[in-house]
Amino acid sequence: MSTVELRHIISEQLLQIEDESFLNALKTIVESKISGGTYKLNEYEKERIFLAREELKNGQTISHENLQTEIIQWFSEK
Repeated sequence: MSTVELRHIISEQLLQIEDESFLNALKTIVESKISGGTYKLNEYEKERIFLAREELKNGQTISHENLQTEIIQWFSEK
């Protein structure tokens, strides 16, 4: 399948997608490909990284194993 055919198929399928978060994620992927691989953080992302670093400094972390246990418990309650 050629690049032109793939673009056409993807364009047609995109018109049917209503999931805003999926479309935003796809937009990010496309923009990173177009911009040469350099991703620029928006203000929200910068703030979230800052807050995460503060939590790390303050010891507000959880191990991967404990997180997995919490996730399993959460799903079993649903």
